[in-house]
Order: sequence, then C-alpha cells, then structure tokens
Amino acid sequence: MDFELNDIQKSVQQTFKDFVDRRVVPQAAAIDENAEFPTELFKEVGDLGFFGMRYPESAGGTNMDILSYCLAVIELSRGSMSLAAACTMQSLMATYFLYRFGDDEVKKHFDAAMRGEEIGAICMTEPNAGSDLFAIQTKALVKDNHFILSGQKTWVTSAPVANFFTVLAKTDNHDKLSIFFVPSTLKGVTVGKKINKLGACGSVTSEVAFDNVILPKNYLLGEIGGGTNCLMEILAEIRIMTAALSIGVATAAFEDALQYAKERVQFGKPIGKFQAIQMKFADMEVQLQTAKHYVFYAAYLSDNNLPRHKESMIAKLYASECANSICDQASRVLASYGYATEYSLQRYLRDARFTLIGGGTSEILKINIGRELGL
Repeated sequence: MDFELNDIQKSVQQTFKDFVDRRVVPQAAAIDENAEFPTELFKEVGDLGFFGMRYPESAGGTNMDILSYCLAVIELSRGSMSLAAACTMQSLMATYFLYRFGDDEVKKHFDAAMRGEEIGAICMTEPNAGSDLFAIQTKALVKDNHFILSGQKTWVTSAPVANFFTVLAKTDNHDKLSIFFVPSTLKGVTVGKKINKLGACGSVTSEVAFDNVILPKNYLLGEIGGGTNCLMEILAEIRIMTAALSIGVATAAFEDALQYAKERVQFGKPIGKFQAIQMKFADMEVQLQTAKHYVFYAAYLSDNNLPRHKESMIAKLYASECANSICDQASRVLASYGYATEYSLQRYLRDARFTLIGGGTSEILKINIGRELGL
C-alpha cells in the first residue's frame, strides 16, 4: 500500500487543520468548562461537509474515503474531543440507518442532519445492557399498522439537543434487535437527566425514556430483527473512527508537551535537553506513529473492501491505549502544570479516557481478537 496521501486527502487534512486552529482551539477550554453543546461550531463543521463525507453525492454527501474521513476526525479531536465526539456521532451512527433504510419522510431528517440543521443520536446502551447488546430490554410491540415503543436508554450522546433518535429495540415477536427512527418531539419521549462526565464534557450525554411511544410502520429502519446485521455493516468504521479520535487527542498532548519541553528552562537549559525527557518523547513518538500508521492501514483495508474486522479492532484497541499512555506521559513532562486547569494537558488526559469505551472496551476487544485467532 502507498502511505503517501493523495491531493484530495491532503486538501481535507489542511482544510480541517486550518478550521481547528482558527475556530476550535481558541474555544476548546470554554467548551469543556461550560459543559455545553458547541452549537455554533457544530453547524460550521456541517458547512465544511463533514457530516456527509461517508455518504454518496446522490444523498447529499461528498463520497469521501474513510482515510479522508479519519484525517478530518484526527484534526477535530486534536482541537476538541467534545466537538469531535458530537460530530462523529452525527456523521455515522446517528444517520447511517436513516440513509440506508429511510423512506422519503425519514430522508428529510437525514438531509437536514447532513446540513447540520438537525441533530441525531443513537440509543443502544441501557442500564443493564452495554457490551452485551442482546441484553437490551427496550421493546417495540406490533399493533395493527404501528409499533408501540417502551424502554430506557442511557449514555446517549447528544440526547439533550437531539431532534431525532435511532433506537435499537426488540419486538414482541423477535428476540433479535430492530432499528427505529424516533423523532424527539413524539409523545412519550423523555430526555432524562444529563450525565456529568470526566471528559468530553461538551459532548452532552443523558438518559432517554420511551413510554408507549407510537411509531408508524415506516419508522422501522430495515427489517424486523435485522438490526444486528445492519450494525455490523458500520462496526469496523466505528472502531476505525474511534481510533482516529484517539490519534487526535494524543497528537494534541504530544505537541503541547513538546513545545513546553523546548521552552521550560531548569538547571540552565531547556528540559528537553535532558535525557529523561528525551526518552519520554521517544516513547510517545513511537506509540503515536505506530498507532497512526495502523489506523491508516485499517482505513486502507476498508476503502479497498478488504477484510478488516480484526484489523479495525486492533486499530481501536492500540490507538486508544496509546492515546491514554501519551496523554499521561505528556502530562508528566509538564509536572505540576500538567495538573493545572490553566493548561490543556489535564483536558487531554480526561478526554482520552473516552476513547477506551466507544467502539468496544479494551477488554471486549481483546476477547474478540482472541476469538479471531481461533482461541
């Protein structure tokens, strides 16, 4: 494979880099401190075409490859994990099933979401169903020409500001999962308390309850019981995307610490001249470059329709663990300043924890990789 980016990929990377440096970085601390959804920046990301990067031009997208998408994700998360988490949720999980199965009515919401005019959220996790999706208890009962949806979801990203939800539920005549489109304005839909988090604070998260919500039959996305197979269609992309989020926050931590090491003087010279500090940066650079190249490799496999199930898990597992290690080591370079809210390192350290969860925990991924090896 060719590791050289083509002209389009370089253009995407530069466009989002310039946007992040100009618009996101100056606001990143405030987004985190205020723990509020970055509405204005979210719309600007939509204006850049980010939400449609993975969709064809016929659907209002730009039909970009996943490597280009990853380059944009890396830049967004380098600037603000809060913004990046909200935007990646919109660009993939919250809208994919609308694009794939929605009729003309549902597609209107998809079109608005592509423009950043509506916000979507996916509802999978429940109080007793996280990694084990088959433990989902939310039910959609079939009644004549409609469904009646009831259940409780939690850890729903963007729920407090969402215009619609993509909901995984079981039907009364099928144990497998089905997917439903649910506008947030329907009677019986209640957005619960906001979940205060350690990091990615501006990516607002809450519980959502569905109390006998009446859904017309066209709000079923795909076939009854087809939800798991549909989710598998984009699972590799979700993991590669989460790995790209990891690369972005790790890059931010590395660059901030490197600049500090060149400027901070102790014992008569910059601390970067001491071998102990140089060794930290050598370790961080090895981790960062190795993770980045493997993420690009997984993206290459996806773009060329090659097997990437195991590779996407490896990319997500390794990149997220490296991101947390790099943020920790970078924070140590700053010593006490790495603990101060005046500096961004403490935010990177908190935000990096997010990447250990989305797309599968490290423990689940290790089990699945072992199974892929025939164990």
